[in-house]
Amino acid sequence: MKLVTAFFRLIRWQNLIFIVITQLLFYFCVYQPLYSSNENLHQLTWLIIASVFIAAAGYIINDYFDLNIDQINKPSQNVINKLISRRWAIFWHMSLSIAGIGATGIAVGFQKWYLIVANVVVVILLWLYSTSFKRQLLIGNIVISLLTAWTVLILFFAKVPFASAFGTTDPVTVKFFRISFLYAGFAFIISLIREAIKDVEDMEGDRRYGCKTLPIIAGIVATKVYTTVWVVVLMAALIILQLYILQFGWWWAVVYGVLVVIAPLCYLFRKHYAAHTTKEFTDLSRLAKWIMLTGILSMLFFRYYF
Repeated sequence: MKLVTAFFRLIRWQNLIFIVITQLLFYFCVYQPLYSSNENLHQLTWLIIASVFIAAAGYIINDYFDLNIDQINKPSQNVINKLISRRWAIFWHMSLSIAGIGATGIAVGFQKWYLIVANVVVVILLWLYSTSFKRQLLIGNIVISLLTAWTVLILFFAKVPFASAFGTTDPVTVKFFRISFLYAGFAFIISLIREAIKDVEDMEGDRRYGCKTLPIIAGIVATKVYTTVWVVVLMAALIILQLYILQFGWWWAVVYGVLVVIAPLCYLFRKHYAAHTTKEFTDLSRLAKWIMLTGILSMLFFRYYF
């Protein structure tokens, strides 16, 4: 039983559930109402499986290469070499990665081969992130943020051919495009914010093992300025979005957006400015994750209003 519990901790099962919720909401609350679709759920099921397997493999390989750093930053959370050997960690990483790519192939077939290639690239990027990118200035943060956005975009490109995605005049597809990239953009920016906060949180272990993250290279104050800029950009974009949807009479969506997304973001802005201790940055990281969840849950309003 301990081994099973350790495995689920290793693959970050809570984060995997977050991926499942995101993709289910995107399909049933955005895609399905727009296209009045009652199609077979075969593709959606396999794409979710692919996303979960590839993400789980990414978490495993990250812990595999971060073993020494995590013994300093998160000694109580590490399971590799305690309950799961490094050899088994590599085995599960490879198995889940291959299974994830295979599930992508089952979902989209060879007519959308570029999505299979894209998920192969995702697997490679997760490996490079764990071995190199996360130890470099901002590159790791950008990679993880792009992969977070891909959770939404892979469903968009599974439904809309890549060749016509950026040049279509079909009003429904244009709306689908805008909503897809709206949520992908939100996921990207909030991930950039959270990754920067986590870099401050993990400074001690990162510095000891030669990482060159933003707080180590430029200092905590510069990192706070960087994070604050992105928080302000996101708040401004969300406020403009609320003003835009008011013209459609989406009052409940606006109330939700202000109280459950923008207000916590303002709170994060204020607390981030005053944060100094590791615990404070840990709390801010959790708050950023909560804001990401509440932002994704706003997809429910599209089901209601469409």
